[in-house]
Amino acid sequence: MTVVNAQVAPGGGRTTATRRWTRKDLTFDKISFMVVCLVVPLVVYIVFVVSPFVQAAYYSLTDWSGFTSGMNFIGVSNYVKLFQDATFLKSVGNSVTLALVLPIVTLGVALIFATLVTIGGPSSGAIRGLRNASFYRVISFFPYVIPAIVIGLIWAQVYDPNIGILNGLLTGIGLDQFEAFAWLGNVETAMPAVMFVIVWSLIGFYMVLFIAAIKGIPAEIYEAARIDGAGRLRTALTITIPLIRDNIQTAYIYMGILALDAFVYMAALESGGGPANSTLVMSQQLFTTAFTKGQFGYACAMGVILALVTLLFAGVVFLVSRLTGGSNEVAE
Repeated sequence: MTVVNAQVAPGGGRTTATRRWTRKDLTFDKISFMVVCLVVPLVVYIVFVVSPFVQAAYYSLTDWSGFTSGMNFIGVSNYVKLFQDATFLKSVGNSVTLALVLPIVTLGVALIFATLVTIGGPSSGAIRGLRNASFYRVISFFPYVIPAIVIGLIWAQVYDPNIGILNGLLTGIGLDQFEAFAWLGNVETAMPAVMFVIVWSLIGFYMVLFIAAIKGIPAEIYEAARIDGAGRLRTALTITIPLIRDNIQTAYIYMGILALDAFVYMAALESGGGPANSTLVMSQQLFTTAFTKGQFGYACAMGVILALVTLLFAGVVFLVSRLTGGSNEVAE
């Protein structure tokens, strides 16, 4: 390998000098660094991420049952069948609904709480959060440390129409119409009930994420806004949100990906897909198709569609952020 270096010659001119890389430059430390930090991660990524995806894409073009070695190549028949499958299309609609609603609600509430415990204190004196802010952080983060399946099982008991604490509290304050009310058995309330559980379990994590981002903003900026007479809402819209925009974008993508999956919560709360498949999501239908019906080729086609929808979601978020002028500059 030859490298050309430019040098300044006496009198202001420029000369060039060449240096040839020899085998002596490839020391053991350099080679080991490249192998450990570049080659090994690339191999691991190809083997455990790229290879399974390619394999699933191939299986989606077959009629593989998953329990035999034989399979027949059937082309795009599985995909044609998918777009004629009313149940799968219903699951796609439910997953998209979750991806649109959950990130907005979860991140919106988390951002409000994070603002309160960091800069939501008195309007005079030093910039600080509410009193006992540390206590609120711990309480809000506590649901996140509980496994999702446990959260789902707990809330399934809370929503139980006969022994659930929710109906007991509502009837206890005189709302007799909620006696033996099936929150997870009603088409109108099943999806909102599941959404509430997911939001409740994840607010704490994103709240802590936003708290860390807000604390990275110099207090002088908020003090200047206070002197100029900016209220809390204007301060949040013109200072806090623009300066942590990248954090919000990243959180939105992560939350959207989780919403597109949501398998654990749905399996614990609505294992059968809910009334009239009102809570059925793509991952849930994929699992049932593969392990209950033994149609792994068809299920792989569902997995490919799920992956493409997830990539499309992330791409749309990046595109919207770019078109809306995403930057870390404070709005004027």
